Amino acid sequence: MGILINKDTLVVVQGITGKEGMFHTKQMIDFGTKIVAGVTPGKGGVKVQNVPVFDSVREAVERTGARVSVIFVPPQFAADAIFEAADSGIELIACITEGIPVHDMMRVCSYLKTTSSRLLGPNCPGITVPGASKIGIMPNSIHLAGNIGVVSRSGTLTYEIVDMLSKNGIGQSASVGIGGDPVNGTSFIDILQMFEEDPQTHAVAMVGEIGGTAEEESIDFIKKMSKPVITYIVGVSAPPGKTMGHAGAIISMGVGTAAGKIKALEEAGIIVARSPSDIVQQIKKLDQN
Repeated sequence: MGILINKDTLVVVQGITGKEGMFHTKQMIDFGTKIVAGVTPGKGGVKVQNVPVFDSVREAVERTGARVSVIFVPPQFAADAIFEAADSGIELIACITEGIPVHDMMRVCSYLKTTSSRLLGPNCPGITVPGASKIGIMPNSIHLAGNIGVVSRSGTLTYEIVDMLSKNGIGQSASVGIGGDPVNGTSFIDILQMFEEDPQTHAVAMVGEIGGTAEEESIDFIKKMSKPVITYIVGVSAPPGKTMGHAGAIISMGVGTAAGKIKALEEAGIIVARSPSDIVQQIKKLDQN
């Protein structure tokens, strides 16, 4: 069921005793996620939502067998938290923290290439597999189990589109936010490949935005996929040189415009929706064909 996580995934929350960590730990537990440990240095021995807290990720892994981590720590400590998770054998690290310096993320991504760990994010909402598990901060109530894969750079737009799909009776195999920062751990292509190989996923909605070239870089892979991909690009009216929302959403030197991305996708024969509601309509058309 789904990709990356399932109903048996054991999760450790780094930064569990902070305000965000405590709140979202409860939300994940309510969704059905198996949170088996939390980590806050110096607070080992306490419990949050009846989840035991350890002083280190390594101790949490050794005591509980967790293989997935979700990070809720301030940006100045986030890189070290990712390093610690990777060094402790964590296989999937979802970093929710925003505002991590780019040079920190460059060091992190370079180091992760020497490990078996995958980083989702940073500055992302995580991943949700309806009916199984949620790692991150997506709202619990918007999801519906089904066969549409969703991958997005935009967190809030992920919620809007997933909610709209669900209200139209279109369920999701998994919803993945890869984050919009300039340097991140998992790309569109990475997730598209997982959806392509996932028997539960029948089609994919890919949501891009202004800034960078991630959407254009995915074109060749999408053209080779056996499953249909509906794309949507946010930021058509964004002026050049203006940051919109987060560090990754900036148009520079004429590169990264919504118009340019849409043109490249359409010239490659890839379906481009004109609005979130159009994504729903395009997916409904797939069922009619």
